Amino acid sequence: MMTLFPPIKPFADGLIDVGDGHRLYWEQVGRADGTTVLFLHGGPGAGCSERHRQLFDPAHYRAVLFDQRGAGRSLPFGELSANSTPHLIADIEALREHLKIERWLVVGGSWGSTLALAYAQTHPERVIGLILRGVFLGRDSEVDWFMHRMGDFQPEAREAFLSIIPEAERGDLLSAYYARLTDPDRDVRVAAARAWAGFEDACATLLPQPASQGADAVAYSIARLEAHYFVNRLFLADAPLLDNMAKIAHLPAVVVQGRYDLVCPPVSAWELAQAWPKAELVVVPDAGHSLWEPGILDATLAALERCKALA
Repeated sequence: MMTLFPPIKPFADGLIDVGDGHRLYWEQVGRADGTTVLFLHGGPGAGCSERHRQLFDPAHYRAVLFDQRGAGRSLPFGELSANSTPHLIADIEALREHLKIERWLVVGGSWGSTLALAYAQTHPERVIGLILRGVFLGRDSEVDWFMHRMGDFQPEAREAFLSIIPEAERGDLLSAYYARLTDPDRDVRVAAARAWAGFEDACATLLPQPASQGADAVAYSIARLEAHYFVNRLFLADAPLLDNMAKIAHLPAVVVQGRYDLVCPPVSAWELAQAWPKAELVVVPDAGHSLWEPGILDATLAALERCKALA
């Protein structure tokens, strides 16, 4: 079983102005002359943590991490305006150019896998390979699963999720939540965010774990941004990811998927691998969705080890 690398501090960090009033926090860890890897966090809205830095062997990789619009240390926090998948793809390119990077390995989990695929399909010449975990393809069926069917496996958590929404509004649960997450009253927004993030937390691991999204600040950005992206069909309706696989068919990839992932069911990872001959699908038999489950973490670290051969 592989383990995280020791805690590490960035050798460079900063804020980049990407326009529309947004400034993005970025940082680099590891070797300044190492193989460059871009890490894309989930959510949208989750932001990066210090523990994410420890995924990357500092003796080999130059790891670039950044908080996407509205998330983490980026400003303004929780902002929905000018926040879409095309904006984020443009942000990645702006950051790449700012840091004078030619090409990089792209790593992303959950929503990060969605963004990684969308970015690679837009700029395949900038990518040397991908490592994806807990695949989410941004399809209507996946959003419907999250909102209406995921709770079948966590009925207690679903009951709490539904409890703040009157029965008359539960037929369109996403709209009901979105209305509350964008309500002028901050208390209404925070209460909805707590319920949304708590539900997702409860479904994210195979075995119960301490809540990771319980802090109001993190729950706030995750819930608002996820609902915003869901309402707008992940800003992918005109370019479904599976329809554009020919653009990245030449790129190598490792796809790590928990067998019992409730948040992003394995069918999406399987369908992606079927459409991508150069992708290796690694199904972890005793894990759910979270990166931090032992089997998922081990498979992700092993993929990073194998990808050291890429240049």
